[in-house]
This record gives sequence, structure tokens and C-alpha cells, in this order.
Amino acid sequence: IEYPWEVVARISEYMKEAFEEIARENESKITINGISVQNIREEDGRVMEKMIVVEKLIKLKVSVFLKDLGIYIGKGTVLEPTAIIKSPAIIGSECEIRQGAYLRGNIIVGDNCTLGHTTEIKNSIIMDHTEAGHFAYIGDSVLGYHANLGAGTKIANLQLRTPEEKESSKINPIKITIDEKVIDTGMQKFGAIVGDYVEIGCNTVTSPGALIGKNSWILPNTTVIKGYHSSPKK
Repeated sequence: IEYPWEVVARISEYMKEAFEEIARENESKITINGISVQNIREEDGRVMEKMIVVEKLIKLKVSVFLKDLGIYIGKGTVLEPTAIIKSPAIIGSECEIRQGAYLRGNIIVGDNCTLGHTTEIKNSIIMDHTEAGHFAYIGDSVLGYHANLGAGTKIANLQLRTPEEKESSKINPIKITIDEKVIDTGMQKFGAIVGDYVEIGCNTVTSPGALIGKNSWILPNTTVIKGYHSSPKK
């Protein structure tokens, strides 16, 4: 790839490859005790979305691969009641998926991650040891290793639109400026690329198209504008 945001557009491809490997190493199961399988259907009966809804507290003693649903969850992960996981999803080992988490599909989550109460995630990659414990939104993004999102962090993925855009249902691609050069990402929805060890303070909002260098600290109640924000100098 040339630019890091191109990874976001390829998440579906990565998941197909990962599921092939998972299928070779794990026996497929139909469901898990304590979880209900639900489908959203069209009027003609076609399945639009597949999901699981957690009904009681579960700590997985072994990894679980629900092949027909397109969901994999690693050993030692804790699932709390009312969490919803939509397909496709890959979640690593020793994670916490807390009460009310809403995982909207097309997500890859590493090991030892925390996805907390009312945290919503879609079309994103979450690296190992990353935490989004409270009231977060993460859309069309990549969060690096050991990143931490303070309570109320919103990683916005849709830029503001004019009335004309809304009426025509048009979404212009997000453009960002790096070193005085305007770059068209080609993406209608793009949240952020958050580097390793980044600390984001509570109630922070990142604008669509924010690139945050590793080891950065973002103070609480900050609005991070789109574009590249380099790592702090040592």
C-alpha cells in the first residue's frame, strides 16, 4: 500500500484470508451456551445481517469459531450480557467485551483488548492491548498497539455535508493535507489511523481523516483536525 488508510478499505480481504487460516486450526461450532443467534431479514426472507447477542456472562475456556456466522472469538475472552457482535468479526484471546458493546461487523480485534460499555465499532482494526473501555465510537479506523481511548472518545468517520449532498445522497471523498499537499483518500468514510501507545483523553473527537503518530498524548476535550499529526520529539 502507499497510504495507511488503504488498509481500512481492505479489511474484508484480510478477513477472508484470516478465516481460511482459522478454519484450518479450529473446529466449527453452531453456537455457544449463553449466546443467542439472530438474523435481520429482508421481506423476502433473505438474510441481511447475522449476529450474536450475549445473554449471560461468559468466559471462553477455548476459542470458538462460528463458521456459518463468520465470527471467531479467542480463548479467555469475557463476554458480558447484552453485548452484540455482528458478522463478520474476528476477536482475539483474553479480551473483555463489556455490557452493551455494539460490534457492528467487519472488525478485527487483537489479543488483550477491552471494548467497553456502549462502545460501537465498525469496519476497523484494533491491535493487541488496546482499550476503548467507555462510551466510544470507532468507525473505519485502525488503532495501534497499546492505544488507549479515554471515556467518550469519538472517532468520527463521516465529514460534514452540504444540503445538496444530503438531498442527492452524495458523499464526497475525504481529502487531507500532508506537507502542503492535498491528498484524496478516495474514501467516503474514514475515521483515523491511531499509532502505537497513543493516549487519548476523555471526551475527545477526532475529525474524519486524522493520522496520529505513535506515542502521542491528546488532552481531554480536544478536537483533533484531519491531517497528519506527527509523533512527539524525544
